[in-house]
Amino acid sequence: CKQEMLQKKNAVLVDGVILNGPIMDSKAGEKFVEEACKIIMEEIVQKADDVTEKVCEWQAPETLKQILDLEMRDTGECHQKILQLCRDVIKYSVKTNHPRFFNQLYAGIDYYSLVARFITEALNPSVYTYEVSPVFLLVEEAVIKKMIEFIGWEEGDGIFNPGGSVSNMYAMNLARYKFCPEIKEKGLSGLPRLVLFTSEECHYSMKKAASFLGIGTENVYFIKTDERGKMIPEELEKQVQRARKEGSAPFLVCATAGTTVLGAFDPLDKIADICEKHGLWLHVDASWGGSALISRKHCRLLHGIHRADSVAWNPHKMLLAGIQCCALLVKDNSGLLKKCYSAEAAYLFQQDKFYDVNYDTGDKSIQCSRRPDAFKFWLMWKALGTTGLEERVNRALALARYLVEEIKKREGFQLLLEPEYANICFWYIPPSLRKMEDGPEFWQKLHQVAPIIKERMMKKGSMMLGYQPHRGKVNFFRQVVISPQVSREDMDFLLDEIELLAKDL
Repeated sequence: CKQEMLQKKNAVLVDGVILNGPIMDSKAGEKFVEEACKIIMEEIVQKADDVTEKVCEWQAPETLKQILDLEMRDTGECHQKILQLCRDVIKYSVKTNHPRFFNQLYAGIDYYSLVARFITEALNPSVYTYEVSPVFLLVEEAVIKKMIEFIGWEEGDGIFNPGGSVSNMYAMNLARYKFCPEIKEKGLSGLPRLVLFTSEECHYSMKKAASFLGIGTENVYFIKTDERGKMIPEELEKQVQRARKEGSAPFLVCATAGTTVLGAFDPLDKIADICEKHGLWLHVDASWGGSALISRKHCRLLHGIHRADSVAWNPHKMLLAGIQCCALLVKDNSGLLKKCYSAEAAYLFQQDKFYDVNYDTGDKSIQCSRRPDAFKFWLMWKALGTTGLEERVNRALALARYLVEEIKKREGFQLLLEPEYANICFWYIPPSLRKMEDGPEFWQKLHQVAPIIKERMMKKGSMMLGYQPHRGKVNFFRQVVISPQVSREDMDFLLDEIELLAKDL
C-alpha cells in the first residue's frame, strides 16, 4: 500500500510515514458507530424499564476477566469482535437505569439528558474559553443563574465540576481564601491553626478535602447530631467557642442538606445564626437534597439555605441529569472564585481577544479541561420544564412514603426511623429471629442477615439494594427512590423479594 501511495502524484513521505490523505477509514468508522448505536438502543435504552431483565449479570472478578478478554495487543481486532465486546460490556455491567436499582443516590435514565451526552461526547468540547466552547459556556451561565434563583440569592456565581466531593473541596478552599487571601501566594506556613466544623453525619469528602488542602483531618470538628442525624446547633456553638479558647482560627461550617445514609437535613437557619455571630463561612452540602428546592411542596426541607455562602448541588442524583452533573454555587458575585483559582495562563486567557473575555470562565476552575456537564441538565430542563422536574421529586418522595407504610404493615420489617426524604432505612428480621430476646446475640445474628440477602439478590440479578451498619446499629437496608421508571409495583416487589430471598435464614 505504501508503494502505491508513493507512486501517486504529489505523494509525500517523511520519516517513513506517508502524509497524503487521512489515516482513518471514515466510512468504516461511521459504519461502526452506526452499529454500536444500534446495540446501545437495543440493549440499554429499550430495556431501561423492563423489569424482566436482570439488574446485573453477576460474575466473579477472575471469571469476568476471562469473559471480556481484557488483553490489549499489538494489532487491532476486527469490528465484529469489538462490537461483540460492546455487547459483553453492556451485559455484565450493572444496569443503573433498571427500575429495581436502588443501590446508590443516583438511578434511572432521562432520555433528553442521554441525547445531550451523545452530542457532547461526539463534539468532544472542553469548557474554558468562549472561542472553543461558545454554546456550552452560555448554557452553563444560564443553568447556574436558574439554580441560584432556587436557592434564593439575588445574585451569585458558580462552576460545574466532577462531583459533590470536588464541590465541597472548592468550597473549603474558597472559604479559607476568603479568611486569609495571602494563602494563595504564601502557602500554609504563616497561618494559624485553621478549624472547620461539620456534622457527624457529613459526607466523607469533608475529611478528604481537609487532608488534600493541608488543613488536616484533626482540625475537622465533628458536631453531634440528634437521633434523626441532624446537626445540633447548641453543640456547634460549644465547639466554636472551644476552638477559640484553644487559640485556633475557626473559618468554616459545613451543614448537610440530605445526609448520605439517613437523608437528614441540618437546621440551616439556626446554623446560619451561629455563622453570622462568629463570622464563619457557611457551606451547605446539598449534593443529595438540593433537588428538593425544585419542589414547592418539599423545598421547606432546605429552609434557610439562602443564608449560605456556598452550596453544592448535584442534579445527577434526584433529577437524573446523568453522571456527572454537579454544581458549586457561590453567593459572592465579586469574582471571588476567579480571584481564588486564577492562574492567568497567557496561552488561554489572553485579554486582547476580539470578544468579551468575561465569557472565558475557565480561570475560576481548578481544572483546565472541563466537561460541558450543565448541557445535560439544561436540555432536560428545556424539555420537561420546572414542573416536570418538580413532578419527579414529588413522585419519588410519594413512593418513599408508600414504601414506609407498607413496611409498617409487614411482619419482620422494622424501620430505623421515619424518613423525611427518599432514604428508607429498615431491618428485615427473618422468622427464626422474631421470637429471640432483644440482646447481643440477637443483634449479632441480625447483623449477618442483610449481607446474605444482598449476595443472593446480586447473584439472582433481581434487584440491587444497599446496606450498612451505622452509628452502633447493625447492618440495615437503605432503600433510595429516585428513578421515574419506579412504580408502586416495584416497591411491593422489593419487600416480597427480600422475604423470598431470606425465607431459609
